[in-house]
Amino acid sequence: MELKNLSKHTKRSYLAAVKGIARFYNQAPDKLTKEKIEDYLLYLKLDKGNAPNSCCAVLSGLRFFYKNVAEKEISITYSLTRKPRKLPQVLPMEDIWNIIHATNNLKHKMILMTTYSAGLRASETLKLKSKNIDSKAMLIKVEEGKGKKDRYTLLSKRLLSELRTYYRKYRPDTYLFPSSFGKRKDKSLSYESIRSVYEEARKKAGVKRGSGVHTLRHSFATHLLEAGYDIRKIQVLMGHTRLTTTMIYLHVSRQTLSTIPSPLDLIDHKHAGKEDRNDDPNHKT
Repeated sequence: MELKNLSKHTKRSYLAAVKGIARFYNQAPDKLTKEKIEDYLLYLKLDKGNAPNSCCAVLSGLRFFYKNVAEKEISITYSLTRKPRKLPQVLPMEDIWNIIHATNNLKHKMILMTTYSAGLRASETLKLKSKNIDSKAMLIKVEEGKGKKDRYTLLSKRLLSELRTYYRKYRPDTYLFPSSFGKRKDKSLSYESIRSVYEEARKKAGVKRGSGVHTLRHSFATHLLEAGYDIRKIQVLMGHTRLTTTMIYLHVSRQTLSTIPSPLDLIDHKHAGKEDRNDDPNHKT
């Protein structure tokens, strides 16, 4: 897995898949037959009731193990149906503003403001360091984002001003948002901590929709799109490998869609057909 340059999350997922089937049969996974593997996946899907995405994660882990690790490769050619992809939830700017300012904790406010204003994943926010803030170029450097890729994203003027106040007060050392400013100041926040900060602020702001801190990132992309910015530039800011991933925000942006006229409304009088002329009471036949 290390040679394949897999992410920490993927490695944990693959290890969990192999451990799971080994515990289920109390047998070394490389000794299992294809039939036993199929029975285990059916058990997860039908008996245990695991979600399709969860079953697919296990299948991916087992497929990787038998293809790259086991001495005897077992062909797993079938697939499990995933859930239909739902459109991401997006909040209006007013709700985002209310969520950011719902907390009285300066660090929590900066976490929310930074995540939204730069379109960051929660995992990218918790790994941010002071050196990643480039005030001259007005950019934020994201190191080892998804797929271990570096990229640059926007640094808001408003955010920079707020971050300077935050920095003068707390003087963060290694991480911009450490776990604490005491003995554990060199330890980064956990994902659960950022999720809790967002959910508590959302509840306090009285915003019913938009569960999940990833809503801030979805809103960032959609709001830029609605402001008229090029989708390819948004793709770069988001760190998407494929443009098709970014294009999902075209479907989310009702404001953008509502500005597109129906082709029926584009038909002018010159192109109007005989039917329109017959409907005209002043038209002589």
